Amino acid sequence: MAVIRPFRALRPRKDLTSKIAALPYDVYSRKEAYEAVKNDRYSFLRIDRPETQFPEDYDMYAEEVYRKAADMLNEMTETGEFVQDDTPCFYVYELTMGSRPQTGIVACSSVDDYLNGVIRKHENTRREKEEDRIRHVDACSAQTGPIFLAYRGRKEIDRIVDEVKKSKPDADFTADGDVRHRIWTIRDADTVETIEKYFEEIPCTYIADGHHRAASAVKVSLMRREQNPGFTGEEEFNYFLSVLFPADQLKIMDYNRVLKTMNGLTGEELLQKISEKFEITGTSSAPIRPGRKGQVSMLLDNTWYALRCRDEFVSPDPVDGLDVAFLQKEVLSPVFGIDDPSTDNNIDFVGGIRGLEELERRCREDCAAAFAMYPTDILELFAVADAGRLMPPKSTWFEPKLLSGLFIHKI
Repeated sequence: MAVIRPFRALRPRKDLTSKIAALPYDVYSRKEAYEAVKNDRYSFLRIDRPETQFPEDYDMYAEEVYRKAADMLNEMTETGEFVQDDTPCFYVYELTMGSRPQTGIVACSSVDDYLNGVIRKHENTRREKEEDRIRHVDACSAQTGPIFLAYRGRKEIDRIVDEVKKSKPDADFTADGDVRHRIWTIRDADTVETIEKYFEEIPCTYIADGHHRAASAVKVSLMRREQNPGFTGEEEFNYFLSVLFPADQLKIMDYNRVLKTMNGLTGEELLQKISEKFEITGTSSAPIRPGRKGQVSMLLDNTWYALRCRDEFVSPDPVDGLDVAFLQKEVLSPVFGIDDPSTDNNIDFVGGIRGLEELERRCREDCAAAFAMYPTDILELFAVADAGRLMPPKSTWFEPKLLSGLFIHKI
């Protein structure tokens, strides 16, 4: 049973919503973050990446950097640039990219659900990335970036959301990537209670994006519990900020791979090794996009190769059957010597939002080969999580991204 509850969100003043909202902290390199906030006093990225308020060579993990994030958030609250709702509410958050909308419910999810497996994971986290957000959440005493959760949809919840969306939204603006963002508030106590009850009938939810943010929020909660041994479970630190989307509205994009060197192989030798596991079904000087599961495209020496996994190697296993897992096991590890793609410097990852042209650019500038993947399906993600297993790193790329700064959960 999934436990969610309403909360009193700290939100931007209505006339500042579009100015404050920002893409998540982790889509930016340090250099990009500095550039993004230059001469911008409103962007929430200033708070999410507080090192941008210090010289570029400053230690971004210094204690005073995290204090600066808290100071800026408190200052914007004191000046009325952020306003906290009077009563606990749910919120409806719609993102429209192109002609495709996806609509989620902004709520607080239970830390205990994360600990007992009701909230299911599909990837590992890295301690150093967790530590950064732990210190950020703890210093601000707030969760500032929502965790993107998915669930198997319920028509009853859809009907409530559709009804709410008939009213005028609290916010309606277009941001990065021409994505339209609309927000509604659910204040009616009966509707809030009904939504809670429907989610109690949902056996589990899934982290689609935000594993590090979720793990960090939970670690801070456990710290606060230790500091408050008489806690009741009702305190805000027992819950974390989330947006819950029905799975049938979500789109996963391809997450592609580029290799910086050939690991000592010639192009001919690489093709020979590739042909042992894949059937080469075509070549082209123009990009070839994989059309279905089991297909991969390779760019080598300015030529695109259409590859199809040989039938004898197809696995029904929820992890081994993933295209990204097959490529890792049969090509990246044995051929390129990449046993741990999360740490190996010979591989880089390119989100599908950048297009196949980005793979061509990388191969012209600093890479030797590239692999374009067919997107992982949301039901594949569910199957891996249900089995208690983990996907290879960088298996999914969700678009559009949830903006930070629209909803803040004070703990």
